[in-house]
Amino acid sequence: MEKKTFRSRISVLLVGFVIACFLPVFVPMICSGNILNPGFYIMIGTLAFFVLICTGMRYTITDGRLSIKMWGVTTGSVEISNIISAERSYNLISSPAASLKRLCIRFKKGYKWPYYLISPVREQEFLETLKEINPEIYIRADNKKARYRVWDWDI
Repeated sequence: MEKKTFRSRISVLLVGFVIACFLPVFVPMICSGNILNPGFYIMIGTLAFFVLICTGMRYTITDGRLSIKMWGVTTGSVEISNIISAERSYNLISSPAASLKRLCIRFKKGYKWPYYLISPVREQEFLETLKEINPEIYIRADNKKARYRVWDWDI
């Protein structure tokens, strides 16, 4: 099987939240001309780091293995034959996903973590690829729409 790579979905709501946290400090610094302040450069560096993290997440399927990579460095890996289920999750816990609309990938015991929370951008294709390799995976990733679900907004 050829190598398939899926980038992480990026949530507009998450990006908006980060920008909203920085604006009350960032705007007065610019308006007062206080851009030589070290705090200004720390904030710019933090925003750049956030952008790099969000754009560098990839999920790679190669030779029956799912690898989670951050800018080419593998941060997690699991045999697809050991995956039990892939279910929709809106869990807010920290994970290698730049979106709040995620998949909870659970696998058999014997790994450091009981599951991974990921958010591939071409989710349906990702799930079909997993199912081709391991047809026993239980998949429940329905896309219910509702007025209160603003965290579905993704890029």
